[in-house]
Amino acid sequence: MAHLFEPLTLRDITLSNRIVVSPMCEYSCENGLANTWHLVHLGSRAVGGAALIFTEAAAVSPEGRISPQDLGTWSEAHSEAFAPIVRFLRSQGSVAGIQLAHAGRKASTKRPWDGEGRVEIADGGWQPIAPSAIAFSPDYPTPREMSHDDIAQVTREFGAAAGYALAAGFEVIEIHAAHGYLLHEFLSPLSNHRPNEDEYGGSFANRARFLLQTVKAVRQVWPERFPLFVRISATDWTDGGWTLDDSVALARLLKPEGVDLIDCSSGGNVAQAAIPVGAGYQTPFAERIRSEAAIATAAVGMITAPAQADHIIRNGQADLVLLAREMLRDPYWPMHAAQALRQVATWPSQYLRAAPSGSLPRTGRKD
Repeated sequence: MAHLFEPLTLRDITLSNRIVVSPMCEYSCENGLANTWHLVHLGSRAVGGAALIFTEAAAVSPEGRISPQDLGTWSEAHSEAFAPIVRFLRSQGSVAGIQLAHAGRKASTKRPWDGEGRVEIADGGWQPIAPSAIAFSPDYPTPREMSHDDIAQVTREFGAAAGYALAAGFEVIEIHAAHGYLLHEFLSPLSNHRPNEDEYGGSFANRARFLLQTVKAVRQVWPERFPLFVRISATDWTDGGWTLDDSVALARLLKPEGVDLIDCSSGGNVAQAAIPVGAGYQTPFAERIRSEAAIATAAVGMITAPAQADHIIRNGQADLVLLAREMLRDPYWPMHAAQALRQVATWPSQYLRAAPSGSLPRTGRKD
């Protein structure tokens, strides 16, 4: 058995393999509502055999979106739009996950194919919020520094979003605290210039407080039987910023609050950070956090080959592998990986006529 195709149980949820579709922004919504694009995009990855499929970052409020075309989950209408997508993922044997997010100072910006920089208020943009009134870059809007009331409001919005996710049928939530978005902005001293006298600024404990409160708010709503992930940027890749040592310490704090897995990414908080991108370049972060914080981790970033992914799981570097761009290139990567690793693959009955000899029909989840 290739380790990549071993099941993994987190709380009451068992994943059929260790392959996860990473959250990837699609910038294809109106008013944050999921639509047929998301059904086809996410559904095709379920047909392809991924065990866990995450939506793109779903903003917990309209102002929490990166762009005006971002996905959201701040009302019953959003929950209802997700429900048929979740049902289809489940019918293919996959678990549906949602990433809850707030863009912070990186909000009100253009989707990639419309150019770069801010969306002006006159063009449908809005005033972003952040721990400090510091723009991400000259092309981005300058955020308003958040008051304690603002922080409390966003915390409540994360909790409410967890309720909408539950109503839609999702079984895994990931809180997005990476890539320079709001929760990461509070963690990093490069973006959080609040004084130590402020309970959300200065010391490590103060800068981590908002994320810990957010986790508690989500866990109050999210059932004990369902896993909770947190995605972090394990390092800012910049002197004076957030470090891997900080990430280990943070993971130790998150575990007793009901977090089951740390999704280990990096960067995104500094516009000109020098990031040594290469095959599996973030995997060592997942390995160290897993070892030193005694918590499950996921590796993400430039994982493309089946043997590479299997090596990560086989050698205990991470418990899950998240694929992003490779899943855009090949929605059926898990089925092809099974063939490459000489595993008995499960294929949708509708596709069995094209399957390798010995493949088995896949059934939907009945639990």
